[in-house]
Order: sequence, then structure tokens, then C-alpha cells
Amino acid sequence: MQIIQPSAELLGEIDGVAMLRHIERCGRVCYKSEWRTTDDSYAAFVGKIIANGHEAVLEHASVTVRIVCDRGVSHEIVRHRLASYCQESTRYVGYDDIEVICPQGLNEEQFAAWETAMLACEAAYKQMREQGCAPQIARSVLPNALKTELTMTANLREWRHFFRLRLGRGAHPQMREVAAMVLEELRARIPIVFDEF
Repeated sequence: MQIIQPSAELLGEIDGVAMLRHIERCGRVCYKSEWRTTDDSYAAFVGKIIANGHEAVLEHASVTVRIVCDRGVSHEIVRHRLASYCQESTRYVGYDDIEVICPQGLNEEQFAAWETAMLACEAAYKQMREQGCAPQIARSVLPNALKTELTMTANLREWRHFFRLRLGRGAHPQMREVAAMVLEELRARIPIVFDEF
């Protein structure tokens, strides 16, 4: 068993300024104000549509992120229906050793109990596989803490919705951790759209 850390990585080339120019080009159709477009007008335009709540215009640009998290967190992520996903399959992937993600904030005693449970899950999984069970059957003993990888593609409006929910005070701590990683990546590459978070 190996304990790993969650992570998030943007996939593909991200040119945030080009995205914002595209959003401006699409959005100006609404107002028939294409003639106002300049080399740097995208910043004010996108800022204004966000301030006015006209976020539908943000649906004209999307981003794909590769996320490594535990299965429990992945169940929260895939509830965002306006996104597309591919996720590591416990049905088809057979594990020699499992990788798990430890919840934040465990004290020494809690960590020992958690680690014991993870080792027991791994032992049961290996035993079932050795007894001839297919991965899709043996997976029934795998823990929620099992590491999974997924890709999520969503338009910028949906990413904003994702952050409103997943960075909120009531969000699960591990979900907040992953959402913050994604936000940091997006803020570094796409100006204006995520500044308020």
C-alpha cells in the first residue's frame, strides 16, 4: 500500500487571453457591439459580463483538468452534470498494491486506525484476486480512500459554479483541497474569470 497526495493538472495548451478574446467575440453578438473590439477590450468586456451575471457567455470556452483524488471525492466531482468525465475504472484495472489518499487532520491514533483499515482492504482485495475474482468483483472491498484519476472538461461558467460549491464553508475538506488546486491552476492561466474566488 502506498499513501499519495491529491493533485490537479491542466491538460492541453491554455491561452487564457485567447480564450477571453473568443468569449468577447461571442458575447458582443448579444449587444451588436463588435465594433468596440480592440486588442485589449476583452478584459473590460469579460469583467463586465461577470459583474452583470451574464455568465452564459463564459460557456464558449472550456478547460480539461486531470485530477488525482480519492474515490469519495471523485463521487462529489462527477455530480457536476454540465461537465464531461473519464475516470480510472476499478472494474477493469487490477491492482497489485493499492494507492490511497489519507484524509487531512488525523491525529496519531486516528491515523493508526485508518492505516489498519486500509491494509485490511488491500489484503482482502489481493486475496480475492488470488482466488480468481475479477477486478470488478474484488473491487467491492476497496475503500473510499482509494486513489483514482479522472479528467474533467467543463466550460468556464461550470468551473465557476464548481468553485462556488466546492470551495464553500460546507464543502468536504478533501474536496476543498482538490478544488483549490484546480482554481490555482486556472487563475494562473486565465485572467479575470476566477479573480473573485
